This record gives sequence, structure tokens and C-alpha cells, in this order.
Amino acid sequence: MERSNHTVTEFILLGFTTDPVMQLVLFVAFFGVYSLSPVGKTTLMLLICNDSRLHTPMYFFIGNPSFLDLWYSSVYTSKILVTCISEDKSISFAGCVAQFFFSAGLAYSECCLLAAMAYDHYVVIANPLLYAQAMSRTLCCSLVTYSYVGGFVNTVILTSNTFTLNFCGDNMIDDFFCDVPPLVKLACDVKDTYQDMLYFLLASNVITPAMLILASYLFIITTILRIRSTQGRLKAFSTCSSHLISVTLYYGSILYIYSRPSSSYSLERDKMVSTFYTVLFPMLNPMIYSLRNKDVKGALKNLFRIMQTEG
Repeated sequence: MERSNHTVTEFILLGFTTDPVMQLVLFVAFFGVYSLSPVGKTTLMLLICNDSRLHTPMYFFIGNPSFLDLWYSSVYTSKILVTCISEDKSISFAGCVAQFFFSAGLAYSECCLLAAMAYDHYVVIANPLLYAQAMSRTLCCSLVTYSYVGGFVNTVILTSNTFTLNFCGDNMIDDFFCDVPPLVKLACDVKDTYQDMLYFLLASNVITPAMLILASYLFIITTILRIRSTQGRLKAFSTCSSHLISVTLYYGSILYIYSRPSSSYSLERDKMVSTFYTVLFPMLNPMIYSLRNKDVKGALKNLFRIMQTEG
């Protein structure tokens, strides 16, 4: 039976569960993440800004994902907390559009930034003596600007095409935020052209950066294999190990959800995976880059000493 078309003015976010006890448990868990996550990201950015030893292209790129991760908390977690404890789980049509736009824009920008960071790691390993000249301030700013502008320009295309679909039947989104899979489930006129557009944006904003990352690491591995000493190889590998972990976790969840045709979407399974890259990954990211980085740990210890002295 075909569902009748009607104008949608709001959506209902079903969230994770209708069990009141589980909703309370989830509220406490997400509130903890929401409270602690900005601390790690802000601390990392302050260290990079204030410590002269971290004024290098590598840490300039590390600071930008932390900036993006701060926005993730505002886009996702605040609304999750409301839906966990409030009986009103509605989100206006305009609010859904805004959340969708910033969600996709942040994701696309992060993919491009990870590719820029991979190239930066290749340069520092392949040409350590010429690193400062090769990764000039102009080049670094250009790569970051392209990541943001390219990500959000493509998001305009995605958002405009998605919210001009005809939504029919109920307006209940079986997810905790406005995303492509649950919105496609509500649409009654998803054409092949829309699916083609999704694949185009996936290729240009996710697959292409992934291929650039892969190419960079092929060159990195080739360079590392040319290093004669074992200690030198380990030092070179440790330079990019945090970035490798970050890329694997982020791209793994992104590609799992968005590289499949809409007919194979499993909303319950996708909710768990999307929770990782929208909520948990932004919290883990500063720790990934800090715990395995001697310069960052040294800058943090220096900051504590200064605070103790002033105290």
C-alpha cells in the first residue's frame, strides 16, 4: 500500500530505547561524555596554542580535528540528553535540517582533514630536514580551508537533495539524530538519481580522501623500509601511529554505514555504529593523539608545573 504524501513540519526522534530505566542509564552515560569530552579537546588546543614546541604543521593539523570534535558535542549529544529524559522527542523540520547539515559538514571536513594529516606525516618522515619549508604556513592553511569549505559545500548539495524528498507516512525517525538512512526510510519517492548523488558525494568526500590516505601511507611504508636502523624505523612509525588509529576507527564506522545501498540499511545496527563516530570518537580523539605523544605529554606536564608555581 502506498503511503499518502503530506507536509512534514516536525520529526520524532525515537532514540535508542523506550525503556525508562535504560533511558536514565543512557542519560548518565552521555552526560558523562558530554561533560568530559570538551575538557580533553580544549586542553589539547590550549597546549598547542601556548607551547612553542608544538607550533609545527603537525600539531596545527592535530588541533583542527579537536576543534571539529567540539562541534560534534553540540550537534549530537545535547539533543540526545533531551530525548533521554523528556517525553517530548520532537525536532522541528528546520531543526532537523540544521542538525543534518552540520552533521554531514563536520563528517566530510574531518575526512578531508585526516587526508591532509596523512600527507603531513609523509612529508615529516620522507623529508624531515625540509619539513618546515615543505609544509609552509600558507600550504597548511590552504589544506585546512579546503577541508572546511569543500566539506560544507558538498553538504549543501546533500542537504538540499535530501530535504526536497517527499516524506510520507509517519514522521518518526528511528535514530537519535537526523541522518541519511532513517530519512530515506521515511521518503516515498527515492529515485535512482538520489542514490547516485549519495554515491558521488561518498566518492568525493570519503573514498577520495581515503585513497589519498592510503597512497600517503604506501609512500610512508616505503620510506620507513629504507631506514637502516630498527630504532629509526620505530621512531618513524610512532610518528604516524596515532593518526593510523584515528583513521581506522573513524573511516571504519563511516564506510560501514554510508557505503551500502539504501535497501540494506539496518537502523538498529546503524544506530550503534553511528554512536561511535558521532559521540565516542570525538571523546577518544584527543586521548589518541595525547597518550602516545611525548611532546604533548611534556607540554601538559609543563602546564601543570606553571599552574603549581602560580598557585
